[in-house]
Amino acid sequence: MKTKLYCLVSALLTIVLLSGCWSNQELPDLALVSATGIDLEDDGRYTVTVQVINPGNVAGEGMQGTGGSESPPVSTYTESGWNLTEINRKMSKKVSRRIYYAHTNLVVISEKLAEEKGIQPVFDVLERDHEFRSSAQVVISHQSDAEDIMKTLSSIDKVPANKIINTMRSTEKAWGEHVSVNIRELVAKLVSPGEAPVVTTFHTIENQGETLQSIQQTNPAGRLEAAGLAIFKNGRMVDMTTGETSKGIVWLLDKVKTTAVSVDWNEEKHAAVFDLVRQQTKVSADLGKGGDVRMKVNIAAEGNASEVKQPINLASPGVLNKMEQKVEETIKQSILHAVDKAQELETDILGFGEAVHQANPDKWKKWEGEWDESYFPEVQVDVSVDVFIRRTGLRNESFHRNLSR
Repeated sequence: MKTKLYCLVSALLTIVLLSGCWSNQELPDLALVSATGIDLEDDGRYTVTVQVINPGNVAGEGMQGTGGSESPPVSTYTESGWNLTEINRKMSKKVSRRIYYAHTNLVVISEKLAEEKGIQPVFDVLERDHEFRSSAQVVISHQSDAEDIMKTLSSIDKVPANKIINTMRSTEKAWGEHVSVNIRELVAKLVSPGEAPVVTTFHTIENQGETLQSIQQTNPAGRLEAAGLAIFKNGRMVDMTTGETSKGIVWLLDKVKTTAVSVDWNEEKHAAVFDLVRQQTKVSADLGKGGDVRMKVNIAAEGNASEVKQPINLASPGVLNKMEQKVEETIKQSILHAVDKAQELETDILGFGEAVHQANPDKWKKWEGEWDESYFPEVQVDVSVDVFIRRTGLRNESFHRNLSR
């Protein structure tokens, strides 16, 4: 009898202690936000645009970008106000469901906002929100409003936010001029002395991609494209780099995965191409007794000769050695361009301050308050690049040699 009573009491206590799904949310009651864009108006107000997924259209098996429906895979809603919390509440006037940010994987900040007001206020709000994921990717809209980025549809990726994220990761892996950065990484660099952030920028091409008809053609009228790298100082965007300078920054951050390096040969521009397979960048600080700082950058790169436009005999060790030297010099010049740009802007986007901190923590404590303006611009940089061409493809001797005989 006592045993039965004990079991009954235990069962009742268990039922009482079970909380159940007290905070559950039903999918039909939610507006799932895939991306959010933030603009700054001339009067200082914020304008926020959210990209809400239309689940039925995204799940369809029809044409990509439309989900087999006559309506788009996402809808956008825009609201303005003096702070982001207020805007989020006001958005309820336009959206019939509760706006839900737990699935947001992209934040687009306008160039104007990044330059004039800085990005700290934006990320203060996002970090406090328990729903917002710190793993969401961040990009800057260049020469385009964030609202325009939000409204541009993609003919391949059904959800436009995925188009930006996939493009950024693809070009980061294949080309080496852009980097992926999420909220967590960006905030860490904003608050870390001696390590300012860089963020990939995107812009719209022709800015006419807001309708389904615009993407139902082989050459869509409106497209999204990665533009360059936004450079920050004290939380504000101060410049944007492209081309070899951007690639030099990515080299120094040790984030180049693969890329192509063109070199000149016999006075012909871009006559041969080195296809990078793997690389490693090491940056260290050498502090002199007089207070001078010298950074040592060592890069080891390995890859293949993927293209030649001249009658070059790649079977010759001497020729390969000469090509390796040309690639080394090209990489070195990209890095020096990046150093010159960062020192000109007096912002340590290259992480040199962190290297000094690791080399001498006591000296860094004295310098960190004036590092960007007083010490970083005077840093001397020694660059050493070691390139190894492992393969030359299916042929050593180019058929150009036979044509030139």
